[in-house]
Amino acid sequence: ALKAFADACDVVTLEFENVPAAPLDAIADKLAPHPRALAIAQDRLAEKRFVRDLGGSPAPFHAVDSREDLLAGIDALGTPAILKTRRDGYDGKGQWRIGSRAEAEALDLPDAACILEGFVDFECEFSVILARRADGVIAFWESSENGHEGGILARSSLPGRAIIGEQVAEARDLAKAVADRLDYVGVLTLEFFASRNGPIFNEMAPRTHNSGHWTIEGAATSQFENQVRAICGLPLGDTRRVAPRVTMENVIGPAAATAHEALGDPSAHLHLYGKTDAPEGRKMGHITRLEWPEGERT
Repeated sequence: ALKAFADACDVVTLEFENVPAAPLDAIADKLAPHPRALAIAQDRLAEKRFVRDLGGSPAPFHAVDSREDLLAGIDALGTPAILKTRRDGYDGKGQWRIGSRAEAEALDLPDAACILEGFVDFECEFSVILARRADGVIAFWESSENGHEGGILARSSLPGRAIIGEQVAEARDLAKAVADRLDYVGVLTLEFFASRNGPIFNEMAPRTHNSGHWTIEGAATSQFENQVRAICGLPLGDTRRVAPRVTMENVIGPAAATAHEALGDPSAHLHLYGKTDAPEGRKMGHITRLEWPEGERT
């Protein structure tokens, strides 16, 4: 059925990572990006090793398949540390904060392969989002400063702090190296911590990304349009920011009930995703604001 579907298409792409990578090998000639990008992004350990081998700096990590592995990781990385499942889990799910070796000894380990990550001392978080065509042409959007609450992206702001501007060239070099090594086609996102020692790689997503939703109104060409352009071999659109300040705030959980009130602000653009249930922590939509100094908007 998958092959028949692909045969009826000129090109097939991904909306999210929660699909099995192995069956996609059968349609790899039609799929953009290639399934190997998905396979790496689905495994936090493989992802960090891949980036490290390209010269990037991931947060310190240790593979965990047993209690002994966990304790060895705690001894090597110290505490506090974060235990994460290698697969699945997003928006803070599948993660456990460990504050001491005693907590590690008492933790009820998940029945899944894990990775232990050491804490990173950082000033802020940011994303590098690029679009790449099959011929290697790449376009970058400006990097947003990202704020998280409870492990969930709450807002993305542009321009970000000065430290992001100081580190974005190095982060882009790594993102380009990742894209080139994978012969990537489409939109690719890498998330970073801006630390005193330079950009620290956090994770990657082989798709359009929540921290790039600001581009719908805030950039000359959105990440979604350039995804289509990239996979169809069309020229990539202009990625410049179109307003002096752009902010994107996620509408999370019960906040969806009053999200329409944002439309009283003429700078606000509301997007609701049509989801019916609105439990705590579920992304229901987002609001993007384009802001100009008083009297300067044209």
